[in-house]
Amino acid sequence: MLVNVICYAQNSLTGRIIGGNGLGIEGVSVRIEETKKGAITDKEGFFTIEAVLAGEQTLHISSVGYFSQKLKTKVMASERNHVTVTLREDIQRLEEVVIEEKKNSIQVERLPDVQGVYLPAGKKNEVIQLGGVNANISEKTGRQIFAKIPGVFVYDMDGSGNQINISTRGLDPHRSWEYNIRQNGIITNSDMYGYPASHYSPAMESIERIELVRGSASLQYGAQFGGMINYVTKQPDTTKAFTFETINSGGSFGLFSSYNAISGKVGKLTYSAYYQKRHSDGYRKNARSDAQSQFASLTYEFSKSFKVKAELGRSSYVYQIPGPLTDAMFAEDSRQATRSRNYFNPDIYVPSIVADWKLNASTKLRLTNSGVFGSRNSVMIDAFANVPDVIDPTTNQYKNRQVDIDNFKSFTSELRLVHQYRVAGLTSFVSGGVQLMKNHLRRRQLGKGTTGNDFDLTLTNPVWGRDLHMKTTNVAVFVENLLYITPKLTVSPGFRVESGATDMTGTITYYQPEALPNSIKHKFPLFGISSQYKLGAESRIYAGFSQAYRPVVFKDIIPGSVLEQVDKNLKDAKGYNLEAGINGKIGSVFSYDLSVFQMLYKNRMGTLALSDDQGKAYILRTNTGNTMTKGVELYAEYTPFSTIGTKGSKTELSVFTSTSYFDAHYLKGRSILNNENTDVKGNKLEGVPTWISRNGLQFAHNKLFATLQYSYVSELYSDALNTIEPSVNGARGKVPSYGIWDFNGTLRIAKNYTLRFGVNNFLDKKYYTKRPTMYPGAGIWTSDGRSFVVSFGIKI
Repeated sequence: MLVNVICYAQNSLTGRIIGGNGLGIEGVSVRIEETKKGAITDKEGFFTIEAVLAGEQTLHISSVGYFSQKLKTKVMASERNHVTVTLREDIQRLEEVVIEEKKNSIQVERLPDVQGVYLPAGKKNEVIQLGGVNANISEKTGRQIFAKIPGVFVYDMDGSGNQINISTRGLDPHRSWEYNIRQNGIITNSDMYGYPASHYSPAMESIERIELVRGSASLQYGAQFGGMINYVTKQPDTTKAFTFETINSGGSFGLFSSYNAISGKVGKLTYSAYYQKRHSDGYRKNARSDAQSQFASLTYEFSKSFKVKAELGRSSYVYQIPGPLTDAMFAEDSRQATRSRNYFNPDIYVPSIVADWKLNASTKLRLTNSGVFGSRNSVMIDAFANVPDVIDPTTNQYKNRQVDIDNFKSFTSELRLVHQYRVAGLTSFVSGGVQLMKNHLRRRQLGKGTTGNDFDLTLTNPVWGRDLHMKTTNVAVFVENLLYITPKLTVSPGFRVESGATDMTGTITYYQPEALPNSIKHKFPLFGISSQYKLGAESRIYAGFSQAYRPVVFKDIIPGSVLEQVDKNLKDAKGYNLEAGINGKIGSVFSYDLSVFQMLYKNRMGTLALSDDQGKAYILRTNTGNTMTKGVELYAEYTPFSTIGTKGSKTELSVFTSTSYFDAHYLKGRSILNNENTDVKGNKLEGVPTWISRNGLQFAHNKLFATLQYSYVSELYSDALNTIEPSVNGARGKVPSYGIWDFNGTLRIAKNYTLRFGVNNFLDKKYYTKRPTMYPGAGIWTSDGRSFVVSFGIKI
């Protein structure tokens, strides 16, 4: 084969090596036989060979798992041109290569320009490779898992190990509900338009990597302000018919966790499954937790161009809720409990079927059908911390507890296509599709429960205070185009249009049906554009703008009492994410990611104090303000010492920082103070610290990897009024700053054994992260003090 490559000025030869799927191939050797000069392709398959002699040359292209190629090339002394070469897989020589050592040495990396049917190019994104992370995996300690992701705020609220509650850029961390949460690309949020909290919580031992795409992901994944988080499960070992992995953990406060998994490949069938169980008595009194999760995955490859994958995941736990504290209680004994009869229990199933079809060398299609089924249950005394739960001397019994039950039935069907095409000699990509959601949330609340002490959802009165059905149908259409202007410069414009409605039926015993909103329509277009310029093989400048949207959910507008009314002219929350940054590496000693952002969030929900025509006071739930968050996010890691011994032993020392600065404030807004509406324009946004900084020292020698980490979060306000002095019940007041020290180590014994050990909060800092206004109750929720965890894993 003869390829004419015309090179001018510096006589440099550039190109891209792609596979049959149109994606770039990393690590391909491109060598000029006549001069022995060459290059290795980067993550996107690009290469550059400088100072190439004019005349006819022979390119030798080779990579493990692909047929080698030799191409005759005519090089002329002219300007640089670009060539794209497609390599064919050598299936008989190599079916799959797994480089375990490399996977376990990587901690944070970036998504490629094209990933399956998605286009992450130009967007701020991170990939956490859990195999290389030192962290308390069994208890899902967020500040350790997300240590190198700047700006992540971790909200500790309902027992270690049960769920991860995080946010970025000043958003609400409750159940991570400002994010589009996924597992293997499947949506796991309970009800995106009714109650978008994520109650599904798989075993972190089952996760191989965590992918984050910030708010600019709203066009491809969904309209959420936060962006997308995808928990990717461990991939089966396709080189064997059967493998087994077990990870068992024990630690302080009665912790015991056991994770057991199998996987393999038999013919065209690939499978994996796990079962996990965990128990903890909890750091605080009356904070016991029992959790379990299961997962199964089957993939059948009908041909090289068509395969189908079916998965079923389940997570469930019962958490005994110790109750909120006042400031005085926290100072006296931060481990005490104000409740002994409160329980919380989410039980969620996530089934899915995904069909991947390679229509031709340029086009891939994916059809996804998935669901979220299950319940969110609680039985509790819902009262302020200074209201004791005691036996009534007149009845010699406790007060009846409140029972709440949510039942979720959510269906999602999505057809997505990605197509590659060539413009001006460069390969570009377009991705688009349609998504249909049909959700049914049945919400039963204010049930009169038993006077007992155990987890019991029995009602003593069959009438619910609120018994509601919320049904949503929503259709979204989306398109995004990744256009290569040059081999280094890309531009990605796109749009998303959503249209649907949520209808509510049912009864609220204390409210007139005609006064209650019963339909919320959502119809909106979103537009955005992102761009990047590659400075080198692993460095880039990126920038992006994307509109975001969050429809009013019924959780926001259901009146809490007869004293509340709801504005029937509510406006949906909307705004945008604007970001720009630079990331990359300088040699092998310094990695960095520096970005700036601005996020507008309009039409926040709140309450106002008003009076009707007769002068009777009431509370109106309505849109009360707009906020702006600006900030800087910095990740930097320096490796001052790295050496390889004579026998191949490696010793390395590195330091890192993951630091963010937030300026979040109200552009306009009102809040209630002493039954009067107060202007909060210029006030800081509640729940948002100014600084979040996680810093670490890492040491590696042979099979030992140790991390010393310091995490700092500055003070924050708990309400829009920026109340400083705490209220008597602990529901309002400033949240103090705190700093936490952690130590974690990993020892890889031989090939199949791994020992993890750690001391969390080893200086035993007494702290809390937030004063919630909703579940699990208004007041102070103590975060865990010092604890020890040891895990031992075997894989055979």
